[in-house]
Amino acid sequence: MDEVIIYTDGACSGNPGPGGYGAILMFGENKKEISGGKKDTTNNVMELTAVIEALKLLKRPCYVKLYSDSAYVVNAFKQDWISGWIKNNWKNSNKEEVKNKELWQELLTLTKTHNVIFNKVKGHSDNEFNNRCDELAREAIKTLN
Repeated sequence: MDEVIIYTDGACSGNPGPGGYGAILMFGENKKEISGGKKDTTNNVMELTAVIEALKLLKRPCYVKLYSDSAYVVNAFKQDWISGWIKNNWKNSNKEEVKNKELWQELLTLTKTHNVIFNKVKGHSDNEFNNRCDELAREAIKTLN
């Protein structure tokens, strides 16, 4: 299986408000940057969208090392919140509907195609790739009319 490194970030100007996402995919010597946004969204939606859009670009099953500064995204897999949500019919520990269920389901499907290892990085710190993803996300917000 090919190994791909992905960095992602989401941003929102207000929460909710205009939002953007950015991602960097690296495979060997190749590097691809992507970004996009929505006029009315939340930070968590943009964090999830960044991961989903990056994984959707992979043309075949891959081993993915994914880096995000979003505890929301990383902990859902690393602490296995997602299994509990599924077991509880997409309800969280407070018996409330899991927010962004459709995005979680899409991401879960992608993680069944790819072997994804989620890693938490400190946001707005000294990680050049996380910082670049943040730039991409913020630039995407500026393009929204």
